Order: sequence, then structure tokens, then C-alpha cells
Amino acid sequence: MASTNLTTQLLHWAPRVLCILFTLFLSMFALDVFNEGHSWYMTLLAFFMHLLPAFLVLLLLALAWRHEVLGGIGYIGLGVLYLVWAWGRFPWSVYVIISGPLFLIGCLYLADWFLRKYGSSPTPPLAHC
Repeated sequence: MASTNLTTQLLHWAPRVLCILFTLFLSMFALDVFNEGHSWYMTLLAFFMHLLPAFLVLLLLALAWRHEVLGGIGYIGLGVLYLVWAWGRFPWSVYVIISGPLFLIGCLYLADWFLRKYGSSPTPPLAHC
């Protein structure tokens, strides 16, 4: 019983913590605008433009905090959106580094939602149909 509770807690907190860490990782890419030598106004504008993906991830985190299924679908959707938008521009490792965590976070949110909705019943929910 304690193992199930630990698994449930881990599955509940893992996507949230990973999302915060991933947002910090994305935010690091915005720091490169300070080396471009623009005016302070243009630098500030570029900084906020570079932070838009991180803001989007945080906005989705706020939604997913209570509605795991929306978070799961949303993060997987963001991963697919990035692949479609950036396809052919970068080496494959960039796609893995950016989309991979989004897919993982989305799958963890869906697993958390599934476990909370259906519990650990021995029969899958589709077996009742």
C-alpha cells in the first residue's frame, strides 16, 4: 500500500517539477540577447520575445496543475507544434532536447490523470464496454 501511495505521489509531482525545470532551461536561451549590442529598449523587447515559449509553458502548467488531462494533451501538442515549426532547421538532437521533455511531461500528466480517474482497478476501463 505504501508503494502505491509513493508511486501516486511521484506521478503527481514529477510532471510539475519537470515542467518548472524545463521552463528554466528554456529561459536560459533568452539570455543570449544581452550580447547582441542593441539599445536597452530593443534588448528588453528581444528578451521578452525570447521568453514567450517559457511563458507559454508556464501558462499551460497553471492550467495543468488542476486539469491533468488538459496538461497532457497540451504538452504533447506543444511538442508536436515545435516539431512542425522547426522541422529541417536544426540537427535531430535539438528536436529531442526540446520536444522530448514536452512529450515526457505530457505523458506523465496523462498517466497521473488516468491513475486518479480510474485508480488501480484490475480491469482497464475499456473492458467494461
